[in-house]
Amino acid sequence: MILGMGVPELAVIVVVILVIFGPKNLPKLGSSLGKTVKNFRDGMDSGTDDAAAEVSEVVADVADAEDADA
Repeated sequence: MILGMGVPELAVIVVVILVIFGPKNLPKLGSSLGKTVKNFRDGMDSGTDDAAAEVSEVVADVADAEDADA
C-alpha cells in the first residue's frame, strides 16, 4: 500500500488520468512531471548547500572574533 492506497485505488486514478489527458498526451505529462520533480530536488539540495555555507561563514566569523579578543 502506498499512502494508504491499494491497487484498486491506483487503477482508478490511472483510468481517470487517461480519460482526462488522453493517451497521446501522457508522455508529455510524464516528462513534465519528471522535470518538475528533478527541479524540486535540485532546489532542495541547493537550499541545504546554501544553508551549510552560511553556517560555515558564521562559525568562521565567530572564530575570528574570538581570536581577535584573545
